[in-house]
Parts: sequence; structure tokens; C-alpha cells
Amino acid sequence: MATTYTPIATQTLGSSAATVTFSSIPSTYTDLILIIAGTASGGDAVYLQYNGDTGTNYSFTNMQGDGSVTASGRGSSTSEARIGSIGSTQYNSISHIMNYSNTTTNKTCISRSNRTDVNTFAFVNLWRSTAAINSISIKTPGSTFSTGCVFTLYGIKAA
Repeated sequence: MATTYTPIATQTLGSSAATVTFSSIPSTYTDLILIIAGTASGGDAVYLQYNGDTGTNYSFTNMQGDGSVTASGRGSSTSEARIGSIGSTQYNSISHIMNYSNTTTNKTCISRSNRTDVNTFAFVNLWRSTAAINSISIKTPGSTFSTGCVFTLYGIKAA
């Protein structure tokens, strides 16, 4: 039986950082999976930017719940893709970036994340670009990812 997820790279922070970047991502897979586990110095959103694009080319829709209250939201023409909210308690997320190497379609990302003290999120993001994704920056602008945070990028092989 063949393995579906192929590890591309893992970064474990030896010191705090506001941004973590995966660069030189090979175009040999159909999709990417990004997994994040850890905490941050303060409560803030977690964002992705592809290929260094800081233009207003991203949109998202989200749902969230904490066991008693639900909410939803959206953002259009934003400068990054939102995938969650990190804080001083454990944060975990998995983001599925589809058709990342296809040069004829815009890119879609579905993310699920949770913080043990707040809630669970689901996000759908669109990057309005047909460029193949060759780098991903993960950011938490108002705080820093804590020492020990683990970021792992996997490729999904074509079926």
C-alpha cells in the first residue's frame, strides 16, 4: 500500500517567531497539507500568504463554535488567508491546499482548527491567482508563535 501523505518539511521553533515560511515547495504533488501545533505569546489570528503575495487577492468564509454559541463570518479582498486563532493554550490546525501546482485555476484551502480555551473553527479560503504555490508564509501578526511550535508540510500524491 502506497503512502498518500509525503512529508516535505517540518519546522520546530527553537525560539519564538511571528512568521514561519516554507519555500521551494516542489510542484510534484496535487495537494498540500499543512499541520500546525503549538501556542503563541498572545491571542491572535493565524494567516497564510502564498508566494509572498501581500495584495488583496484572498477571501475567506468561516464557521466557529464553542459548544454553546456558533458564529460565522467572511472577509473579501484581504491580504492573507485566515486559518484560525492562536493563543497561550494549545492550538492545532490542519489546512488542505488543493491544486496548489495547477497553473489554470485559482487556489482553494479548507482549514480546521481549535484552541482548547476558545472554540473550533472551519475556514474556506480562496487565493485569486493561477500561479503555482512555491512558498507559504504562516503569520500571527499581533503576537509570536512560541518556542516548540511545530509546522509540518505534506504533499499528497496524484491518485
